[in-house]
Amino acid sequence: METNRLQPSAELMAMIERLVGFPTVSRNSNLGLIEWVRDYLAGMGVTSRLTYDATGKKANLFATVGEGSRAGLVLSGHTDVVPVDGQVWDTDPFKATVVGDKLYGRGTADMKGFIANALLLVPKYLAAKTDAPLHIALSYDEEVGCIGVRSLIQDLTEMGLKTAGCIVGEPTMMQPIIAHKGTHRFRCCITGREAHSSYTTQGVNSIEYAARIIVYIRQMADRLAQLETRDYSFTVPFTTLQTGTIKGGIASNIVPKDCEFNFEARTMPGASADRLYQEIQDFAATLLPEMLRVEPNAVIAFEMLASAPGMSAEESDAIVQLAVGLSRNKPNGAVSYGTEAGLFHQAGIPSVICGPGDIEQAHRPNEFVALEQLAQCEQFMTRIVETEASR
Repeated sequence: METNRLQPSAELMAMIERLVGFPTVSRNSNLGLIEWVRDYLAGMGVTSRLTYDATGKKANLFATVGEGSRAGLVLSGHTDVVPVDGQVWDTDPFKATVVGDKLYGRGTADMKGFIANALLLVPKYLAAKTDAPLHIALSYDEEVGCIGVRSLIQDLTEMGLKTAGCIVGEPTMMQPIIAHKGTHRFRCCITGREAHSSYTTQGVNSIEYAARIIVYIRQMADRLAQLETRDYSFTVPFTTLQTGTIKGGIASNIVPKDCEFNFEARTMPGASADRLYQEIQDFAATLLPEMLRVEPNAVIAFEMLASAPGMSAEESDAIVQLAVGLSRNKPNGAVSYGTEAGLFHQAGIPSVICGPGDIEQAHRPNEFVALEQLAQCEQFMTRIVETEASR
């Protein structure tokens, strides 16, 4: 016999529908959503600080709700979503659609469901008698390397703002997550020398040199899997390396001049991505002399595309205990994906990850969040008001 499931309020569903309707794919502007949130908050007398990117087409938003003598909690979420190109959806991905006990749409789980809950909390928080403010932090370009949140955190540092900690609302099934890996992405571009494929000794095959570096990266990954100290709170309990994309050459009968590939490292908290990156560059440097003997202008160039640190908190930390009390769930260890929490934590803002939905649904066609998860998050937010009002 089925028990009655929690249901989100009509107000929350309307808020999520509004947010999902903004197609904030990372390659697009997010200003439609950001300016709508700014105006929504302004209607309640809350001022927002917008920090724009170099193009002026994207912005972070930071707002402080209420005031008080104690440090306030930060509720943080990213506004960008991943593309839907090439994916087959059963519903319009940019229209929140209820089917059964699930809400479908791009960003419903990752992570507009949490943002909607945070925004719906604002009028309740303003009406409550609290002695601490509440902060709302919304960022751009999390999905392409946690880019926007860096300037947002810099703003907070320059403001000298004291906070009680940060809850990053990535989808965790409303279970507090206290650790995640670092995410670091790199590009290697190799320039060799073209030649007719029947005269391979007169060319420098960029693909073959790329392959040698890629094999070395694979060997490093195998070494880490064997030797690095394991932490079994992670699904993959050690640092990983892998090559994700490669392109090069123009025809099978031409020694390829150009090749490039992208690779990444997912580091355990505390592990040095710089050390791994330097080792790969050092190996590539041993290949360059033989390339230069044939082609004086041969190049192996590396570029860091994105880097976000890992995070590791303690169950005894105040922010973790707060999330446990608000969610009524025990901490659920660690996750292998990265979040903005690592950057907040690095900046001295204690952080925990807790939000509605399942990360397994993120980035996939027919992304969804269970209605019960949204309702649990709504209760979570209500408890924030109750907790602050009772202090």
